[in-house]
Amino acid sequence: MSPEEPSAGKGRVRVLHVLKSLGLGGTEKVAQLFLAHLDQARFETAVHSPEDGPRAGQIRAGQIVGGGSATFVGMGLAKALAAFRPQIIHLHRAGWPEPDFLRPVRDYVARNPATVVVETNVFGRHDPSPSGAVIDAHLFVSHFCAGRFARHTGIAPDWPRYGVLYNPVDTDFFAAALPEGPAAGPRAQGPVLGRVSRADPGKWSRLALDILPRIARELPDFRYRVIGGIPEAEAFVRERGLSANVEFLPPVSTDAELAAFYGGLAVLAHANDTGESFGLVIAEAMACGLPVVTHPCPDERDNAQLELVEHGVTGFVAAHAEEYAAAVLRLLREPELARAMGRAGRAKAARLFRAQDVAARLGDMYLELLARKGREA
Repeated sequence: MSPEEPSAGKGRVRVLHVLKSLGLGGTEKVAQLFLAHLDQARFETAVHSPEDGPRAGQIRAGQIVGGGSATFVGMGLAKALAAFRPQIIHLHRAGWPEPDFLRPVRDYVARNPATVVVETNVFGRHDPSPSGAVIDAHLFVSHFCAGRFARHTGIAPDWPRYGVLYNPVDTDFFAAALPEGPAAGPRAQGPVLGRVSRADPGKWSRLALDILPRIARELPDFRYRVIGGIPEAEAFVRERGLSANVEFLPPVSTDAELAAFYGGLAVLAHANDTGESFGLVIAEAMACGLPVVTHPCPDERDNAQLELVEHGVTGFVAAHAEEYAAAVLRLLREPELARAMGRAGRAKAARLFRAQDVAARLGDMYLELLARKGREA
């Protein structure tokens, strides 16, 4: 057997996660959590990205848990594949055709036909191109994405070609950082809501702003803490005299910083007109014991936020600004209801998104796919 021929039977299985960058986005964080929580007795892990970023050092150091992963940064994918010789290549991408991105993978698999190629299909898109045929298994991050894929393509998203694997969340860490107790959940002082996103207009909705004057009329002392503010939001707050209520904060890079932020809130106010294919911020807020208010998106836009937030159970789903503001006000005025919804959200997050459990399922998928591919090869 040549050194490039994969075999699950000898030593640990080599898994290379492939990303476009190593920034602070949700896609990069998901890959980091998989790298951290895959069983190190069974898998040797590494990551490739053509661009460096703040997650690279965290991954090498094993910042989430012990035992970091190798990083191949700033080099071509073909070179990284030749250096690491993975038996499993795990791509993190949108899902649509990308022949240039996939070309090094196709070339590597042509030389190593037992190699398994898996993708986390972030947006549930279809790739019918010849390059896309190199992918053995497509993992959708929500049942919403799998269902929309089936509606648009007529293809049943059945295993082993397709599957649903929720994004991992370090629910154990968040539970320890914000432990249950008599108050059960975050320790907000007064009526405080918050939101988290990238500082990108595409991650915002007018709902996130239009609710503020309505809330201010009834709760003049409310606070709104925002990570990921944009110029439009800052101008809206300034022009309406809400600067004493709204605080724009810098981005955070660790779960410890996130826990500190969530711990000072009573409600997470989620609003994004493009919707969520999963909703990592929502899942993390739930893991911290926060009720979440969100909204539906029209037509076939992403709507997995409705899969995470169960109306009346883990938060509220509001269709317009008046309804949204009323939901936020109710949670701010009824702390027992907010805590009950927060507990329900925390339980759901632990049941469905716990990083160790999701990574274990991914590991089992890897080994099944590797066995199948080996028999075919």
